[in-house]
Amino acid sequence: MITTQNLTKRYGGQMVLNIEHLDIPKGQSFGLVGNNGAGKTTFFSLLLDLIKPSSGHIVNNEVQVDQSEAWKPFTSSFIDETFLIGYLTPEEYFYFVGELRGQNKADVNAMLAQFQDFFHDEILGQRKYLRDLSKGNQKKVGIVSSFIGKPEVVILDEPFANLDPTTQIRLKGIIKDLAVQKEVTVLVSSHDLLHVTDVCERIVVLNKGEIVKDIATSAETLKELELFFGGASD
Repeated sequence: MITTQNLTKRYGGQMVLNIEHLDIPKGQSFGLVGNNGAGKTTFFSLLLDLIKPSSGHIVNNEVQVDQSEAWKPFTSSFIDETFLIGYLTPEEYFYFVGELRGQNKADVNAMLAQFQDFFHDEILGQRKYLRDLSKGNQKKVGIVSSFIGKPEVVILDEPFANLDPTTQIRLKGIIKDLAVQKEVTVLVSSHDLLHVTDVCERIVVLNKGEIVKDIATSAETLKELELFFGGASD
């Protein structure tokens, strides 16, 4: 589904990402972890053509993302609050995204009804602009908007940050449900090792822009990651 080949990104003389090869098959729940500056957001930004690679490329479902926009109809994401439009209400924003993805208001409303527990009566019908919502509620809007139009690829950067524990648990259930379908490729980056091992069947560790671990998630994965980041791993 997604193939990365000889991908690098430099800023000035500094190499911030260097991935020789990475394959992410269709339907996989894929986790990306690493310390600040490891290259996680850079990789996602390259995957979304928000920045250009210094060399190499990423292919998403046979489309090279920096050469064509044909990947956009089946790919969705939420990276941070800059993806939102602050002067819209959540409803207006959802309908705006729906229109971009060929969904009418009835389609969007039917999808939103599935997320009532996740919204916890804090999003819809509040007559608030997105700019006036808390960081956590802004994140809820961004995450749910990424599911509009039944995308084949969903990219979420630090989705658990700024969410309360109840919402984190509900979000894990949502991501797991997507993974079970095996029709949606879900990419999640997170600093929270517990959450990412809980929802992802595969985890890649980035360190200084390079892949240092590629793990099929098992009962031992969390311990292995904790040892690595704790400095006790080889």
